[in-house]
Amino acid sequence: MMDVLYFAWVRERVGLPKERIETGAATVRELVDELRAREPRYAAAFADESALRVAVDQELTDFDASLSDAREVAFFPPMTGG
Repeated sequence: MMDVLYFAWVRERVGLPKERIETGAATVRELVDELRAREPRYAAAFADESALRVAVDQELTDFDASLSDAREVAFFPPMTGG
């Protein structure tokens, strides 16, 4: 089991701030594919991976990152500075 967290517009599209899921995904990309297949709201949230950033166990990473032993995955839009 792992926690999946959604921030900003990702949370708005999915309709949840976080959820606990069981997955067989080996990478973040495989997890995204599983989520997209769930229902249209997930498909909308993950339609454009280039508009998303991901962190695994609070470490910024990419969509090819391994989920082996991961406890948490977070999805959010790119951060802007100012």
